[in-house]
Amino acid sequence: MAVVHLAGGRQHRVAAGHPWVYGNEVESVNGHYEPGDLVDVVDHRGRFLGRGFINPNSQILVRVLTRSEDTVDEAFIRARVRRAWEYRQLVLRGSGALEPEGAYRVIYSEADGLPGLIVDRFADHLVVQSLSLGIARWQEAVVDELDGLLRPAVIYERNDAPVRDLEGLPRVARVIKGQVQGSVRICENGLHLLADVESGQKTGYFLDQRENRAAVRDLAARLEAPRVLDAFCHVGGFALHAAAGGASKVVGLDISTEALDAARENARLNRLDERIEYRPVNVFDELRRLEREREQFDLIVLDPPAFAKSHSALEGAARGYKEINLRAMKLLPPGGFLVTCSCSYHMTPDLFREVVKDAARDVHRPLRLLEERAQGRDHPILLGVDETHYLKCLVLQVL
Repeated sequence: MAVVHLAGGRQHRVAAGHPWVYGNEVESVNGHYEPGDLVDVVDHRGRFLGRGFINPNSQILVRVLTRSEDTVDEAFIRARVRRAWEYRQLVLRGSGALEPEGAYRVIYSEADGLPGLIVDRFADHLVVQSLSLGIARWQEAVVDELDGLLRPAVIYERNDAPVRDLEGLPRVARVIKGQVQGSVRICENGLHLLADVESGQKTGYFLDQRENRAAVRDLAARLEAPRVLDAFCHVGGFALHAAAGGASKVVGLDISTEALDAARENARLNRLDERIEYRPVNVFDELRRLEREREQFDLIVLDPPAFAKSHSALEGAARGYKEINLRAMKLLPPGGFLVTCSCSYHMTPDLFREVVKDAARDVHRPLRLLEERAQGRDHPILLGVDETHYLKCLVLQVL
């Protein structure tokens, strides 16, 4: 097994528990290896720090699997899969996600000790993504273990993500088991939705907001027949929950007509279509128009796509987040509520709070923080590994 020696003064982050080793942190690599092989990682004094997959074609040279000198073999990988599944059985019990039509993330990459592996369950369908070369070598064992644990009718491989290009992996989308017959009907917090596992965003539906959507439903239920705006609504998850909570009128905004077609179908499934209106618009432009028309809402949800996909895009992303939050605050009366989200990892929780605070300062609207939320518990966060904490959600009252 080859050995990766970290440079003096560059090993602190990895020694503290971070699972990624970048090429500029490495002094030397001793021994022969092929991309995707296992290697040991040691500090500049030769002390063992971990064992993981190496890929010189990736920005991340080594993805650490274990901090012990374990034998990483099929039994090791299968045990990690079982541990991830058992964790979900524990933390999702009683949520409805484990029911036959439920949906949840089964495996979340580094947070489950399986770097680069994503597995989502949509009712009796499993969707698998292997986004790193090292884990891709073990996909067959992963799928076999999951098949035995969950007994799905369909297993679908969604290895069509562009990030695979950076790992030197081909893009593949195919059925491994069973047959996909259109969209999959799932149940989230008692509401029915359709997940498009073959061509929908990511693996078919954004599962990470499940608990935040339930919080919006609860908030809508506490208000008296509120008017709700769901900006960047995609397939209408927040809009549905707001309507189910008792909203008298919900307006959903998104630029994708395809997503809005799915949103309308989801509304019909739940017999909520009479209270939800979807508009195919540029959200930035529509927020300005609503302000000019002096429209007002009691509750506004902002759930935009990632504005900052790299650190270099952060400054522009901050301007975008400030703009939409500022416009939303102008559409809320005193006492109205704003639920604002960011899924950009580079937009840290502290920075996101500052951006929202700056927007409030500019429109002279004090904010009261009710809750500070993150992604659901099936997308666990590793302390010290900030990359696993990507979703921020602030529940605010405008005073």
